[in-house]
Amino acid sequence: MADYVAYFNGDWVPFDDVKVSPHDRGFMLADVVFDVARTFNGKSFRMKQHVDRLYRSLKFVRIDPGLSHEEMMTISEESIERNMHLLPEAGDFTVRQWVTRGPGRWAQTAGPPSVCVEVQPISFERFSGLYGDGAHGVIARTRSFPAETLDPKVKHHSRMNFNLAELEAADVDESAWPILLDVDGNLTEGTGYNVFLVTDGVLRLPGDTTLLQGVSRGMVVDLARQLDIPIAEEELQPYDLYTADEVFFSGTSPCVLPVTRVDRREVGDGKPGPVTEQLLAAWSETVGLDIVDQALRFSAG
Repeated sequence: MADYVAYFNGDWVPFDDVKVSPHDRGFMLADVVFDVARTFNGKSFRMKQHVDRLYRSLKFVRIDPGLSHEEMMTISEESIERNMHLLPEAGDFTVRQWVTRGPGRWAQTAGPPSVCVEVQPISFERFSGLYGDGAHGVIARTRSFPAETLDPKVKHHSRMNFNLAELEAADVDESAWPILLDVDGNLTEGTGYNVFLVTDGVLRLPGDTTLLQGVSRGMVVDLARQLDIPIAEEELQPYDLYTADEVFFSGTSPCVLPVTRVDRREVGDGKPGPVTEQLLAAWSETVGLDIVDQALRFSAG
């Protein structure tokens, strides 16, 4: 990351020079919101939706970044351009915006905020080998936050439950991706990705009252509608996951990632399913590159 340039508190600096005070509430109390977009062939994808969500999160938690929505859009696009010389090696980038409340004992008087837009190479090695064989999922013991505690539509750093879920999943299957439930035992999301099921040709997804409204989740729904795939948004339990014909995750970097085992149980016939592959192919066509081929070419090793 030494060669990457980031926007930080009004300046363009080497990424290694981005430093947050240990007294910043973002560090001390996870008092920070963020968003993450990605590029395809070096061009941002659905950046407006990501920045829209960032500013909804900022408004909800009452942090003023000192930048307008339009200024954040401009900075985000400029961050890509300033790092474009690194694209041939990276393949594509993630673009991460984050805003802390700043230092202060009390939230209502804290500040000034720390504001950063950083570009990083996509970590293709995390998922590139899973398009063919499928990821493994494990339902974690740790639950999603109840909406009464923290509204899941806010994209925040208060994620100790995600950390614990990852550890719990690894206890069962060291390569597994955790899947969380709400306090009532309904499926919610993963630790940075949404969960989809396919049963009898119907695309099924949990409602958004206890999960983040993922931009990639929205893309999947848009593609399904274009492809005339029936959609059902409903409460789903582990039973539905275990008995589904197909399961997949959606997320900013992998886009659509098939899941072939959950809690050491085979999903369907144990192979990526036709609806999953259809959606992934449609996404590739939309962005003008083969998503799977790119991930395989740029994954380490």
